[in-house]
Amino acid sequence: MRMRKMRNLEPRMEKCAAYRIAEPASRKGNWRDLMPGAKVLWVEVGCGKGKFTAETAAANPEVLLIAVERCREAMVVAMEKAKAMELKNVFYIDMDVANIEDIFGPGEIDRLFINFPDPWPRKKNAKRRLTHRTFLDKYCRVVREGGEIHFKTDNAPLFEYSLEEFAACGLEVKNLTRNLHEHGVVGIMTGYEEKFYQLGTPINRCEVVCKPFVLPPEEKKKSGEAVQ
Repeated sequence: MRMRKMRNLEPRMEKCAAYRIAEPASRKGNWRDLMPGAKVLWVEVGCGKGKFTAETAAANPEVLLIAVERCREAMVVAMEKAKAMELKNVFYIDMDVANIEDIFGPGEIDRLFINFPDPWPRKKNAKRRLTHRTFLDKYCRVVREGGEIHFKTDNAPLFEYSLEEFAACGLEVKNLTRNLHEHGVVGIMTGYEEKFYQLGTPINRCEVVCKPFVLPPEEKKKSGEAVQ
């Protein structure tokens, strides 16, 4: 998410302080304490300006939703939406998703959303894609076994690449479509998604069932993880 720097960022962040988790690592393994009555914990990575986040939280009041966004300028806009809607079940973290294991405990998440991530089209940047196997390894450690990753993108090459990565990791894919809104709008859209839909751009979507898997030693080295 690229946005211009905001001169008034800090005052706006302060006004939304109730929605921001300033020290997320301290909640590792105990996120449900924020909402003891929550049935499940959902996490969205790269929430951007938060249209999907706020509308999903509003439509699912029994769900605790945590939104991750490393661009603070985008995140403050997202928090302002949640505040305006007086939502009580959504909170925000400004961090890089690469650090997700520092923030969430093993199997703590029930569902993870990845909506329209940067496709990083150059081959040399493949490991930066949020569906690269090293990221999938991290997700499958913090999402419970049998929990799901819901993935959407307008980028067809990224989608096909991602399907190959899911298969290489032995992960089950279900409810796959390469034209989600072909017969009318399905589900809650992101802001980008609305624009793509109006342009007639097909939206690719699938759900991935999480389970533990073992990365090859060479992939662990690439991800910076110690090889046992």
